[in-house]
Amino acid sequence: MYQKYFKRLFDIILSSVLILFLFPLMILIFFLVWIFIGFPLFFQKRPGLNNKIFTLYKFKTLYDDSKNVSEEKRQNKLGNFLRKTGLDELPQLFNVFKNNMSFVGPRPLLIEYLKKYTVFEKKRHLVKPGITGLALVSPEPSGKKSWSKSIKLDIFYMNNVSFFLDIEILF
Repeated sequence: MYQKYFKRLFDIILSSVLILFLFPLMILIFFLVWIFIGFPLFFQKRPGLNNKIFTLYKFKTLYDDSKNVSEEKRQNKLGNFLRKTGLDELPQLFNVFKNNMSFVGPRPLLIEYLKKYTVFEKKRHLVKPGITGLALVSPEPSGKKSWSKSIKLDIFYMNNVSFFLDIEILF
């Protein structure tokens, strides 16, 4: 019942409040990125609920891609700060508001992974992708999660969606 009716209401209310509250910060970041990096927004197609493709929004954190330039050379202090603090993800609040994403769910991966999924792994697309998710916040002793562990956590979440699990993941 929560997943069908109240999760969307929770997403609408929280995304609306956060967009209003954080809009001045988003405008500041928009202009800082524009000045120091280039066009401030990054758009990328990602698979969402039931593999439906949507456009993910983020603040740009790397200099524009040019041939034969490594990602390391495209990095900059502002972009690194935005990534480290998660501020580059603020535009995803609009994805939540538009109903492409939820606050909590499996992180949306790249489209090219769709054809590599097993039948089991495809189950992660039976719920909306999230800004954060169980696989993202679950501690791993080694500090790095394996693909299979992350997928298992995503599918565990999909099978156990609840208000209390969402709150636990958010905090």
